[in-house]
Amino acid sequence: MKIDGTVAPGFEAVREAFAANFAEHGEVGAAVCVYRDGRPVVDLWGGIADPETGRAWERDTIQLVYSATKGVTTTLAHLLVQRGLLDLDAPVAQYWPEFAAAGKDAIPVRWLLTHQAGLAALDKPVRLVDALAWTPMVEALAAQAPNWPPGTAHGYHGRTFGWLVGEVIRRVTGRTVGQVLAEDVAAPYDVDFFIGLPPAEQYRVSRLVFAPQPDFAAIPEDLIPERLRPVLAALQDPDSLANRAFQITDPPDLDFNSPDVHAAEIPASNGIGTARGLARLYAALVGDLDGHRLLTPETLSAATREQVAGTDLVITLEDRYATGYMLPTPELPLGGPHSFGHPGRGGSLAFADPTRGLAFAYTPNYIIENAVDLRARNLVDAMESALG
Repeated sequence: MKIDGTVAPGFEAVREAFAANFAEHGEVGAAVCVYRDGRPVVDLWGGIADPETGRAWERDTIQLVYSATKGVTTTLAHLLVQRGLLDLDAPVAQYWPEFAAAGKDAIPVRWLLTHQAGLAALDKPVRLVDALAWTPMVEALAAQAPNWPPGTAHGYHGRTFGWLVGEVIRRVTGRTVGQVLAEDVAAPYDVDFFIGLPPAEQYRVSRLVFAPQPDFAAIPEDLIPERLRPVLAALQDPDSLANRAFQITDPPDLDFNSPDVHAAEIPASNGIGTARGLARLYAALVGDLDGHRLLTPETLSAATREQVAGTDLVITLEDRYATGYMLPTPELPLGGPHSFGHPGRGGSLAFADPTRGLAFAYTPNYIIENAVDLRARNLVDAMESALG
């Protein structure tokens, strides 16, 4: 497998781990990028961007990264906080009056970002065309009663996070999430990343390839680790919060290979860009990038302070959140104890470590959804060995 790109002296182990992902773990196409102290030390890509046509992964191939998008949307919210335009502890209804319906008048903006708002699922899913149109979805969320008493617990708002946070951003700025990203982050910081892909960029998108799904129902219970049993039980219950949180549209579900889905703004899960673009964004959070910094150290410190930890009501596993960013756990260590960021469905990962000036992003198109996916971990481990 031909691997393109560059690594700085001492980081050759990352290239070796990247190549091993193709040789040993079924990688189809992918890119990985690492910045340290504002400079790229790893920038690699390889494989096939579209198996249907044989199109190779190129330097400018862009990839949909599912929930790694949440870290980008979170960053936009904190940029507004830094500018004095958004108060995280003010009621959402102060910016979005319609949100006060169904007893939600006191929910603060912060709880949208910490998954405490209790709006992970809709009682009545919307039509797919309405989800892509934005306004019908935010109207449905404004009318929705909380799934649990807000503030009493946290549960992953896997799909709704982006519309909730994004509508607050829109109300504050008068611009959509995609416009704020393009104008305030992508252009000034040379971040190749989109929420709402312009049609002229569609030719660059890599096609998602889905690994076979294991038949969990056929696995004897005594072979399932005890910590995973509640997860599997929830996935097999069509009425569970875990399933309802990802079934917020009437069939058919969102097709993340569809140009229509790429063009829509779904700020929880349809961000599309390069690993380089994601790494540059995180590099600009933790230090100077080409002489500029996206968030001040004070803003970043407040943004990355732990807000909730423990068993997540939706995914039924232990996790930790700052205000929007995910924090490391033993199951998902990100880049170590001081890191913050967000993974994406099936393998994507982006994070930064402000104590070491590190920013990391990995964007694969081969989507693996079982418990054993070592690709990102192998790359992070190789990066750590290079850092000594």
